[in-house]
Amino acid sequence: MIFTILTKGRTILVVGTLFCLTSHPATSQAESTTNSQEVQAKRNKQIVTAAFDRWADGSSDFFNEMLAPDIEWTVEGSGPNAATYRGREAFMSGAVRPFVSRLRIPVRPLSKRLWADGDHVIINWEGEAIAQDGRPYRNRYVWIFRMAGGKAAEVNAFLDLAPYDDVLRRIPAPGEEGAQ
Repeated sequence: MIFTILTKGRTILVVGTLFCLTSHPATSQAESTTNSQEVQAKRNKQIVTAAFDRWADGSSDFFNEMLAPDIEWTVEGSGPNAATYRGREAFMSGAVRPFVSRLRIPVRPLSKRLWADGDHVIINWEGEAIAQDGRPYRNRYVWIFRMAGGKAAEVNAFLDLAPYDDVLRRIPAPGEEGAQ
């Protein structure tokens, strides 16, 4: 470093190195925040991966396990089944149970890819099931979870709504006329 020092009529040029013996608080705080976000992302990714693995094995009640009671779940898109549900019970009664009741074999994840960044986990997965009429149901999904306390607090769900809507339209719900 070069410093210029002015004294009574003379300029003195000083060349040297400046050492800082204390850490810079902004750098430490930024590093700490980055490390904390990385740790949180890793933890969230592990939680979601493990839950998906249990779901694929059939040993989990995935939605009750993963969703916070006050979840806000948005099924993105257009059509009669695109909606936002506030609360786990609203989501289960409005979207999950009507669909599951029309399946002979429930949806299971066949493949998945996950990414995490802080409180957010993105899951790109493919699922398959068999409807009550014996026809297959296949779909691809992207779910974006905002995690809080090890649970999904907010979800934006992207899927092809046409196959989902088709099952709901084609198969009568239990108790409806013509139901199997």
